[in-house]
Amino acid sequence: MSKRKEGQKKGYLGHRSHGRGNVKNRRGSGNRGGRGMAGIDKHKWSWAMKYDKNHFDKHGFVRPQGTSVDVDTINLYYINQRAMLNQLEKKNGKLYFEFDGKILAVGNLSVPVVIRASAWSKGVEAKVKTAGGELVKLGKAAAKPAA
Repeated sequence: MSKRKEGQKKGYLGHRSHGRGNVKNRRGSGNRGGRGMAGIDKHKWSWAMKYDKNHFDKHGFVRPQGTSVDVDTINLYYINQRAMLNQLEKKNGKLYFEFDGKILAVGNLSVPVVIRASAWSKGVEAKVKTAGGELVKLGKAAAKPAA
């Protein structure tokens, strides 16, 4: 079955500007004062105050101040090196090492050492006990504010 032809569009025939005002009004984005949000703080200020009042407010993530703390750290292999070079304090036939910070479990301990520190990781406990040493809590770690 054949389809009927659609009627001619007569909406704006005979009207020069097709409902867009002056003939010059449809030339690029200059007519609308820029693309998107261009000029929102200049020539589109009244639009911003009517439809987007909070556009220039402060927003976003703010990092909490004073919560980040840097603690001095030292690795287990450094203590072992000092022990091997006889640079640790000796009392009653035992080697002693004191550190006001956190000890991390990087490296191994081959000599029994009594370590006094503010904090240590779980791996340090296992490595020090297998070497025959012991850990003693020193008190609060000296906290430095993050730079």
